[in-house]
Amino acid sequence: MKPIDKATANNWMLDNPLHSSAEKSSCHPNLKMFLAALSFAYFAKALSGSYMKSTITQLERRFDIPSYLIGIIDGSFEIGNLLVIAFVSYFGAKMHRPKIIALGCVLMSFGTFLIAMPHFLIGSYKIHTAVRPSLNSSSVLTPCSPGPPESSMTGCERESSVSMWIYVFLGNVLRGIGETPVQPLGISYIDDYARSENAAFYIGCVQTISVVGPVFGYLLGSLCAKIYVDVGNVDMETVTITPGDARWVGAWWLGYIITGVVTLMSAVPFWFLPKSLPVPLEKHDSSSSPEQARFIKDSPRMQHKFRQEEPADLHQMAKDFIPTFKSLLGNPVYIVYLCVTIIQFNSLIGMVTYKPKYIEQHYGLSASKANFLMGIINIPAVALGMFSGGLLMKNCKMGIMGAAKFAFGTSLLGYFLSLFFFAMGCENAKVAGVTVSYTGVESLSYQERSLFSECNLGCSCSRREWDPVCGRNGITYVSPCLAGCTTTSGSGKNTVFENCRCVAVPDALPVNLTASLGQCPRGDSCEHIFPYFLALSVLSSFIISLGGTPGFMLLIRCIKPELKSLALGIHTLATRTLAGIPAPIYFGAIIDSTCLKWGYKTCGGRGACRIYNTSAYRIVYLGLTLGLRTASFFLCILGFAVLKKHIKMEEKSTLPKGNAEQETLKKDENNSRQCEQFILALNCNSDRETRL
Repeated sequence: MKPIDKATANNWMLDNPLHSSAEKSSCHPNLKMFLAALSFAYFAKALSGSYMKSTITQLERRFDIPSYLIGIIDGSFEIGNLLVIAFVSYFGAKMHRPKIIALGCVLMSFGTFLIAMPHFLIGSYKIHTAVRPSLNSSSVLTPCSPGPPESSMTGCERESSVSMWIYVFLGNVLRGIGETPVQPLGISYIDDYARSENAAFYIGCVQTISVVGPVFGYLLGSLCAKIYVDVGNVDMETVTITPGDARWVGAWWLGYIITGVVTLMSAVPFWFLPKSLPVPLEKHDSSSSPEQARFIKDSPRMQHKFRQEEPADLHQMAKDFIPTFKSLLGNPVYIVYLCVTIIQFNSLIGMVTYKPKYIEQHYGLSASKANFLMGIINIPAVALGMFSGGLLMKNCKMGIMGAAKFAFGTSLLGYFLSLFFFAMGCENAKVAGVTVSYTGVESLSYQERSLFSECNLGCSCSRREWDPVCGRNGITYVSPCLAGCTTTSGSGKNTVFENCRCVAVPDALPVNLTASLGQCPRGDSCEHIFPYFLALSVLSSFIISLGGTPGFMLLIRCIKPELKSLALGIHTLATRTLAGIPAPIYFGAIIDSTCLKWGYKTCGGRGACRIYNTSAYRIVYLGLTLGLRTASFFLCILGFAVLKKHIKMEEKSTLPKGNAEQETLKKDENNSRQCEQFILALNCNSDRETRL
């Protein structure tokens, strides 16, 4: 290769006004447009992804499925990624990256629309209740009555013929396929055409926008959770449950239509962006990229002019894939980094997926309020942390080791703060026959036979139904029948059940033996704990997310530039295959093991859980989350040793490389002195380790 001196570089810049203007300005105009378009695409995919998380309890109740099955549906997004990520990352990097991203956004929108389809294919949501819908109703309700318990098999044949949640599963797979090119191709495009000192800041901005998306996703989830699922098709006066009821289902389908439209709009700008942009001069100077070196060696002006129009040689790309892949896996820093992030992503994905549900079950909040708090308080803290981390890395000019130490330190501090969550627990809700006996003594039971007592033995109650009422004694009963209620007054949401024998307090006069609709509210102690839980959650989320951008830049800069797209793709593939798919499933299965009372489908068979053992839920949920992070810290110690060795090897390899280049330059009589200074300047660059 012919050496390049400063004069040649300056002549190249004069012959390429686009490049020259890009160097004078901080960012090329088309790069600015790409940044804006990629930020919008990140926002759209984060919006739909977070909305999916916010509808977990709604989907459980609507389709009567357990948490582990919801985990499979949630993990189907990663399955879609798994199908195409390696090919998109490798082949897509050599094609028209913006247009491939646009195509992905279109597929994402179609998948989102498919998720909403079951709402328009199945009938109205039915709730089995002992409440009279109106005063004009001719039905006379006597919850406690002798004879066999009533059972309704209406609609059984239709429900058993097809599982509508399959549409949600397939739609999420399609979303995963469409999302595949956005991150690896988008981030590598920025890192290829942005100046080195600005790349971390730009990527930090894009990552920050991706965290802003969940703010609106959870807020949209909060809004839709307040609206009844069949709004517009039913008389709301006949709906006797409230958003705080375990049977309430919000208008989950409405949010998917909205997010699908937004995602479709995000595809538009990418169709008008070029395949390539002018490369900053400093990246031509780097000897680590043979592709860029060839770009300077051959007629730079003509190469830049026609570079974006070169046809892709698919046969050659396929032939080079295996050697390239082996080269990537031969990097020990990359392998250790991959293992650490897989474990931490298991912890993160499992925690985020079920956090709104944890807040609902543990602190007695409705799905709408839990989503609102996640969107308005918790997620902004994460966004601020991501942005601050990128800004700190830019201003402090962190190298690879500095970024690794910073990411590890923030993660460790957040870990210690999270340990305090174990102390912020609430007692189980008082439910007769489930968490307390009918005499009010605390007694956990997973057996349905404990629902029966002397006070309701003559009532022929069903042990499968869940129609809770709150007695005047502060205890919740699974149904009016199991509360021993014999008469009712009022109708709809104002129904009052009277003469409830099980509500009687021992050694007291049998007065006020009434019960009202819904579960009893939790004690004041739980309400006092929740603000502290929320504050600690915000603080720990901010501190952990501070290390997000430096940790991500560590991934980019520990590999060769020509391997960036493939490395990002394999990283995404591995984390989603080994974390994104299994984590929601085994987190959901473990959470299911803490269920105290299951609901049942119309045709029989177990449905969604109605009430959990909150103490056991807290232990398994937090224990699994923090246990995985503990394991990742041990791997981090090994990672630091490997990284330190890697940096020393890089420093040693620069010296002989510099001497060899100087010997070559001395043979060129016209350029000897200038080129010698040029190479020495490169080898003495203090920021070299940040551009590995």
